[in-house]
Amino acid sequence: MWLLLRMPALTSSAALRRGVRLAELGNFKRAFPLFSRAARAGHAEAEYRVGRCYLEGTGVPPSRADGARWLERAANRGHIAAQAELATLAIHGLTPSGETQRLFSQNAATEPDFITSLRWARRAAEGGSADGQAILGYILTSGPETMRDLDEAHRWYERSATAGCPQGVLGLALSLARRAKTPEEHAEVAEHLRKAAGAGLPTAQYLLALMMERGIAMPADRAGAIDLFRQAAEKGNRPSQARWGMALMEGLTVKANPTEGESWLRRAALAGDPSAAAVVGDLYAKGGKLPPNFAEAAMWFRRAAAAGHRGGARALGMLHLTGAGVHRDAEEAAKWFRMSAEAGDPTARVDLANLLLKGQGDAEDAIKTREWFEQAAASGDLVAAFNFGVCLAEGVGVERDDRKAAQWLRRAADGVVNAQYWYGRMLVEGRGVDAAPEEGRAWIKRAADMGMVEAEVQLAELMVNGRGGPKDHPGALALFEKAAARGHVGAMFAIGAMNGGGHEVPMDRVTARQWFQAAAERGHAYAQMMLGRYLARGLAGERDPDRARVWLERAVAQGLQEARNDLATLPPLAEARQTEQQAAGR
Repeated sequence: MWLLLRMPALTSSAALRRGVRLAELGNFKRAFPLFSRAARAGHAEAEYRVGRCYLEGTGVPPSRADGARWLERAANRGHIAAQAELATLAIHGLTPSGETQRLFSQNAATEPDFITSLRWARRAAEGGSADGQAILGYILTSGPETMRDLDEAHRWYERSATAGCPQGVLGLALSLARRAKTPEEHAEVAEHLRKAAGAGLPTAQYLLALMMERGIAMPADRAGAIDLFRQAAEKGNRPSQARWGMALMEGLTVKANPTEGESWLRRAALAGDPSAAAVVGDLYAKGGKLPPNFAEAAMWFRRAAAAGHRGGARALGMLHLTGAGVHRDAEEAAKWFRMSAEAGDPTARVDLANLLLKGQGDAEDAIKTREWFEQAAASGDLVAAFNFGVCLAEGVGVERDDRKAAQWLRRAADGVVNAQYWYGRMLVEGRGVDAAPEEGRAWIKRAADMGMVEAEVQLAELMVNGRGGPKDHPGALALFEKAAARGHVGAMFAIGAMNGGGHEVPMDRVTARQWFQAAAERGHAYAQMMLGRYLARGLAGERDPDRARVWLERAVAQGLQEARNDLATLPPLAEARQTEQQAAGR
């Protein structure tokens, strides 16, 4: 009779070989059980492959915890590739023990485990793994300060690059870049970056694009650089996504596509690129075909600021200062100006100083601001010299010192228009220096000639009263009109006063009342009083006691006691209306 023969069970090595053949054909579903059988028998290569299957989810549901455990088994048996893989996982905080802890806390932070990574990377590197050598070089370069050894890292990068590892080539390029000084050395950096970029590493593509864009060690090639930014962006490189987005927004060597450009910028911003977030914020703040959306802009500026972007922090401060898209809050504005200023933004330091001059901020802000300006001024920065002079003149962060303020303002006046105006006023007033009205008027005129509106108004006042030079009422009126056209409320009042009579220009009370009203509507107390007088007495042909009362009461509410006397001359409200009705009946 026939006998049924049983096939002998596959040995672990045979199971592994068969699994490898199936995996090469893409049949991981059948390969995994074979890898698993060999792994349970203690075969290191099989343990490594089981670990990779779990990590990649090929032939089995993905499990980082199981993957890390199987890799560790293989690594402990001396499997070099498993050691290099574990080193990489540990840098990302993925270790067998760490994965077990995360099973019980899904929100646990994933911190790099450089100690574990260094241990496995060194074993893999010494075993000849080019990947392990590249990882070890990275740890020795970018790990904790106590682990860093740039010279040793350079040697490992060289070995890895020689073995053809793209990551090693990139690491060697970065190591060389730290030392490069000559054109030849920069050319060597570029050559290594070109190799790594050709292997598809997005970081290498981004760095090579920067060199290409700036013409470092090669002719400048913006089109080539932007194409590299595109390639790296498509692989998820955040800064490249931002650069590619800007290229599409502005049509730099490619057809402009603002919609797609904004999409790339958003992608970079959401991935954590603070510069991209600030750019998106700017897009919403400026508007385009649609009106500005300051609420949306604030959201993106906040994202950028939270990531340390000083421009985003300052922009958010400005929104809070003006109440655009967010609640108006000077303290909140000071907070963001402070953050930007501490990060080194000179404009934010001025913004914070201006808040301090208005009584906002705190004593510590004042001291820091004064120190920033003083340090920059001492190094020769004329704008900082002006700002430091203002701090001394107004007692911001330091005891008021007019003499020192005048010295710094004089230094800044050689190149800063605002300093010319301030120093000129100090000369006119004899504040911190001997009074010299003629010289002061000349400095103020220099600032006015440059278009500074405050200087135009101050010069016009000097021309009205003849201080520091001849009187020139027509010239003064022309300056007041120029400043008023740009919204200067004090100039509007001055035009009303000059047209009201008593000056060397034709009297025109109708024009005077119009300018008084323009200034009054913008909150100028004296203009409110004068408008009340004109309406109460009919000085411009129209008499209106009710409206006169309204404007005089507004002037009084601002503390202008002189307006009370005018209010007292007005008839009671009911009597005034009766008088008007009788006049109308006639």
